[in-house]
Amino acid sequence: MTRLLLVSGSLRAVSTNTALLRTAATIAAPPVVAVLYGGLAALPAYNPDDDTDPLPSAVALLREEIHASGGVLFSTPEYAGTLPGAFKNLLDWTIGDGRPDSIYEKPVAWVNAAARGAAGAHATLRTVLGYAHAVIVEGACADIAVTADMIGPDGLIADATVRRALAHVLEVLG
Repeated sequence: MTRLLLVSGSLRAVSTNTALLRTAATIAAPPVVAVLYGGLAALPAYNPDDDTDPLPSAVALLREEIHASGGVLFSTPEYAGTLPGAFKNLLDWTIGDGRPDSIYEKPVAWVNAAARGAAGAHATLRTVLGYAHAVIVEGACADIAVTADMIGPDGLIADATVRRALAHVLEVLG
């Protein structure tokens, strides 16, 4: 069984990125188990002085989730041509972790939910993940356009094309 951690870079309540990952969590098929991370808003601002034991509890939880996963799937919006600040903060907290099963050499990928793309965010994400020495699984990185009207009242996407594309991403990453 492969556990994948799903991480949205958006704090919005009705985020297409989070809806995409929430949907991925519901369609994951064995041997893949997909778990949505929900602690982005709780992370403190990254400060190297705080990257010591005991870690802030939200940081410890993030790192535990990464350690317990065989891979990480990201979906993030683009703000001002790059990553949103809260999401970059999350990534900063992953880099200082020198424990086994950290982001270092962990398989990662991303899905782009924006209909008009997010090239700047994904270029920056590629750079940061390179510094973290994560292994980018190119075949699992995908553009899967989602619009707000595709999200149901349950926060999920029912569109068959989107769901098939997500299933493929999970299969390749898992």
